[in-house]
Amino acid sequence: MWVMVVDSGEKWGLGFVAVGKPTTESEQSDGRQERDMFVGVHERQLDPKGRVALPAAFRPRLEPRCYLALGADKCVDILTAEAFEQVANDMMEKVRRGEVDRTQQRALAASAVEVTIDAQGRINIDEKLRAYAGLTLDSKVVISGSFDRCEIWDPTRHQRVSDAGTAQMAGGAS
Repeated sequence: MWVMVVDSGEKWGLGFVAVGKPTTESEQSDGRQERDMFVGVHERQLDPKGRVALPAAFRPRLEPRCYLALGADKCVDILTAEAFEQVANDMMEKVRRGEVDRTQQRALAASAVEVTIDAQGRINIDEKLRAYAGLTLDSKVVISGSFDRCEIWDPTRHQRVSDAGTAQMAGGAS
């Protein structure tokens, strides 16, 4: 299931959330922007060849190709082609402004892999990305929505990061 967030232009910038069929980002007749969001947590199995089946709800937005790259907190990011292009452009702009070191740009570019989704909805996770995220062949992984991207996690690390985020939202220390 997809969640569509619509920029409403209200005083506080709050929009409404409508559950519906996936669409691409588009501008409505009244000028508001619609964006599909990746949400939810899904347990999957990494097969002996390094492949994992994407959640059915995520596939329409990612097909036929998407990008895998180093993610924050040692996960693997799954990005649409458009989102990856935006991330790359943002990174290059930050390097130009001196906000980010060029070595980070190189690491991101070198780690990125374009993948196609096979007929069974699977993608192959590159060995270097698996090592970065602590993913081992033939083991469980977590695929989590993170609004503009999906993330592939080692289940133990995902639980620790998720618990810390929940504690912060509840007003506690991480």
